[in-house]
Amino acid sequence: MKRFRRHGHDSQRDKLKQELYQFNKTVEHGFPHQPSALGYSPDLDLLAIGTRSGAIKLYGAPGVEFMGLHDENATVTQVHFLPHQLELVTLLDDNSLHMWTLRAHQGVSELLEVGRFTLTGPPGAPPSVTRVTTVLAHSSGELLLLGTEGGHVFVVEVPGFRELEERNISVEDVQARIPEEYGPRRNLECVEALQEKPLNQSQVLIGYGRGLMVLWDLDRQCAIQHFLGTQQLESVWWMENGESILSSHSDGSYCCWTTADGDVQSEPEKQDTPYGSFPCKAISKILQFPTKEGPPFLILSGGMPRASYGDRHCISVIHSKTHVALDFTSRIIDFFVIREGEQDTGDPSALVVLVEEELVVVDLQSEGWPVIQMPYLVPLHCSAITCSHHISGIPLKLWERILAAGSLQNTHYSKKSWPINGGQNLAAEPPQRDLLLTGHEDGTVRFWDASGVCLYPMYKLSTASVFHTDADPNDNLNQGAEGEWPPFRKVGCFDPYSDDPRLGIQKIHLCKYSGYLTVAGTAGQILVMELNDEVAEQVVPASVADLLQGQDGFRWKGHARLDVQEEPVSFPPGFQPFALVQCQPPAVVTAIALHSEWKLVAFGTSHGFGVYDYQQRCVVLARCTLNPSDQLAMEGPLSRVKSIKKSLRQSFRRIRRSRVSMRKHQTANAAKLQEINARLEAEALQEMELAPVQRRIEARSSDDSFTGLVRTLYFADSFITDSAHSTPSLWAGTNGGAVFAYMLRLPPMERRMDDPVTAQQAKEIQLMHRAPVVGLVVLDGRGVPLPEPLEVAHDLARSPDMLASHHLLVISEEQFKLFTLPKVSTKTKLKLTAIDGSRVRRVGVALFGSSRVEDYGENGLVVLTNQGELHVISLPSIKMQVHHPCIRREDVSGIASCVFTKHGQGFYLISPSEFERFSLSARWVVEPRSLVELPAKSSLDSGKARLQVDGTGDSRGGRGNSDDDNSASHVMEHALLNDEKVLQEIQKSLEGDGGQTGHTDHMQTSQFNMLSNGD
Repeated sequence: MKRFRRHGHDSQRDKLKQELYQFNKTVEHGFPHQPSALGYSPDLDLLAIGTRSGAIKLYGAPGVEFMGLHDENATVTQVHFLPHQLELVTLLDDNSLHMWTLRAHQGVSELLEVGRFTLTGPPGAPPSVTRVTTVLAHSSGELLLLGTEGGHVFVVEVPGFRELEERNISVEDVQARIPEEYGPRRNLECVEALQEKPLNQSQVLIGYGRGLMVLWDLDRQCAIQHFLGTQQLESVWWMENGESILSSHSDGSYCCWTTADGDVQSEPEKQDTPYGSFPCKAISKILQFPTKEGPPFLILSGGMPRASYGDRHCISVIHSKTHVALDFTSRIIDFFVIREGEQDTGDPSALVVLVEEELVVVDLQSEGWPVIQMPYLVPLHCSAITCSHHISGIPLKLWERILAAGSLQNTHYSKKSWPINGGQNLAAEPPQRDLLLTGHEDGTVRFWDASGVCLYPMYKLSTASVFHTDADPNDNLNQGAEGEWPPFRKVGCFDPYSDDPRLGIQKIHLCKYSGYLTVAGTAGQILVMELNDEVAEQVVPASVADLLQGQDGFRWKGHARLDVQEEPVSFPPGFQPFALVQCQPPAVVTAIALHSEWKLVAFGTSHGFGVYDYQQRCVVLARCTLNPSDQLAMEGPLSRVKSIKKSLRQSFRRIRRSRVSMRKHQTANAAKLQEINARLEAEALQEMELAPVQRRIEARSSDDSFTGLVRTLYFADSFITDSAHSTPSLWAGTNGGAVFAYMLRLPPMERRMDDPVTAQQAKEIQLMHRAPVVGLVVLDGRGVPLPEPLEVAHDLARSPDMLASHHLLVISEEQFKLFTLPKVSTKTKLKLTAIDGSRVRRVGVALFGSSRVEDYGENGLVVLTNQGELHVISLPSIKMQVHHPCIRREDVSGIASCVFTKHGQGFYLISPSEFERFSLSARWVVEPRSLVELPAKSSLDSGKARLQVDGTGDSRGGRGNSDDDNSASHVMEHALLNDEKVLQEIQKSLEGDGGQTGHTDHMQTSQFNMLSNGD
């Protein structure tokens, strides 16, 4: 009977788990990595971006997002929406064409791939005959015209991808009709351009690489006009009236041709080189749009003088007497113009430019052509991301004050609203306000609204002004000098260069109740800030914390500390520093903790930890944790870049020295020598940072390097000396498996400014296996983690139970151990699997709410391992609840970048510019839910039903429906991480956390393969 009762209990628990836990990868935030193609549908008002990894992303109104992934790991070279349809066609660099559709399912749209096609030439024909160079989606919505390298134009019926051989335009047919005055028969080269004639859909302009342009009648199957260009052709553009053509060329010139002057035109009506007579680069694309009142807009990319400005990435906009060369910081992929009016036929309103590292939208109707602020696709990596911090449930007052400070920074943006608004966002309003803070290499902290699907920029904080740096604040490279030619204007915010790497932000902590913010950097600097709504000019007082505490024999070999400004500095409204702590030696800050109720900040480096009282502006405690063997800790991260060869060489030298020394003393025996060699070889392997699966699971020596590095700090009001009286305390965990507990004595409130805060060591725990301590949590008498500072005072949490005994949970890389307080005796523990080398890398406490019962929830420990697996462990029972593979184990930097929320969600970098968002909670899920429908007029104009493509019927790339092995939970991750360059790029922007990689098979996630925006 007991067995049956236990089985019933287990079944009930399993059901409860399903109501509490559910793993989903929900949305990618940021800018797509390595974009390669751009498309736009005026009918649907949707933007499409293709990437080098084969991903396709669609964006409309804020919150309307779709993602797809081609099976082929090939670059998307072109994206074309079919006019008046819900379909789009992609061309990959493997010469395959793919048809995608937005299909409604249960009230939301899904992006599905419904067909694929590859041109096949006659037997024995060279590949260039069918190598597609340009695609024209015909306005009928029924035809694709495909221009090839061989000069042929193939006509394909869609959606069935059926080649209409009788309508193909062969290069031989074109050559046979070339006028004699064009010279002897010669190779026309590839088809560079295909453009349908306005007001006459049966005529198409074909532009060949050598310069010839032919107006071809699709119905009569013959050439109507020839334009005998002789300069290498780059692009063509029809004037709106269909009477004139613009062509751009490789020598930096463009020509204007008219269609009313007979069958053959040997010379253009007008020819111009915008940037002078010196050799210029090619004008790769040219557009011209009329305006109702006044001259037209001429927009062209490239054309810069080759010798002087050949390295610039520019788009020139010319309107009347205004001429601006928009200067971008990365290579231009493509651009298009949005026009006013329902039929997209009015005046130009916005220029949308996709460059390699960002998307820029320029307002063409406001004076000065300002940039429009982005609601999504913001480049997170304007400066490389070095750390991140998430805060849930921001109070409204703090939220509004941050928004107000951010709005003052956005005065240079256009006041015009975002111009791309296709689709309907059906996602529910976020239940709370969440902030994601990212620290960057240039010393900035950026505040993002992470409440919903769009990661919206709110405010940017810069710490560089506190210090003397090489940057000159008056050195403005963004604007060209008055009268300069070409008239450059810097646009975009991507700027990957840092004036001083020591400014890099390493740790962030924000108290949402008091508004105090602490940021710590690469050179041992800790800034304490408060939110101020007014401009303030002040000197930031600095205190030095000597963490060596007189230790002899240690000499710092790393970078110097940053010099603090001695003169008053003007700080804009927002977070303003009022105190600075400088660690000495100036090593990277590895841990911080803020207790705004006690007005204390704890900080730790590889040398020790300390406590700073920011009310009295003084250092309370400085404790050195260095081991005599920690000489490497004195080198610093900027000088500690060593090759594997160097590591091996040093290790083998130590081995040889050991052998020589033992022979000299003649006391060595075989066993002793073997023991020393084994230890030294293990050191060499550890320095090489081999895969975790190859690491031996054994007790770690106290001689290991960086044992004194502080990994975690934790403030707690608990029982540290006896079980009758609770006292404020600080707990610190190190890389060597040591836990230090300090009792803090705080003066009464009325004497807080007069009497000093004191710290006295009360406990020290040394874990048996010396595994690094990565987390510390104190549980109250009910087994609930202690609330955050001021959380109880704001009536947002129950007061902790101070009657029953408290427990200390020590999370090391290898196990979870629960100690009773104040005796510090082991109560229970849970070990991670040691066979496959699992190590805890990230840990956080989360509340998991039930998806069925509104007021029921459980606290749990969320853990990410170096294998990329997520675990949820119950509190206080310390039992494994669920585990899911999440990140590829090879993605060391993705694992290092992971940050958890208080409600079971998380973020990690899948590329230098993108966060993947995931959820372990069944209740709290943030994912896109959107619907895209054809406008009523477009659907009537199309007048036909869309048919399923025969023979291909697989629907891939979407979140929601099952397929064989293509998993939606890592659509972008799979695409990006196939390329080792991506991992290397992320590695540059994040300090590795352990640096261990594995080589087991790719993780298996849920077998969902359809990109859906929810069901």
